[in-house]
Amino acid sequence: MKLVPLGDRIVLKQLEAEETTKSGIVLPGQSKEKPQQAEVIAVGPGGMVDGKEIKMEVKVGDQVIYSKYAGTEVKLDEDQEYIIVKQSDVLAVIEK
Repeated sequence: MKLVPLGDRIVLKQLEAEETTKSGIVLPGQSKEKPQQAEVIAVGPGGMVDGKEIKMEVKVGDQVIYSKYAGTEVKLDEDQEYIIVKQSDVLAVIEK
């Protein structure tokens, strides 16, 4: 199954949270907060959205930081979880 976003929507796959801190402290499962970093899996076409011309600023493969409470979580094939967000919910692209 494949997700194809519409308009200014972006499909993200959340990056895994680190199990230990930089100082070597192991974090138990319940205390971990989901990271707001994700990889872009699919990008909508942009175009006219609510009467405004939207140019898509991200591309497939980019790593981004998105708003904490943004998007809709979608689960596919029992083990694949994705988040669908509007482009305006993406705060930054991580460049390496």
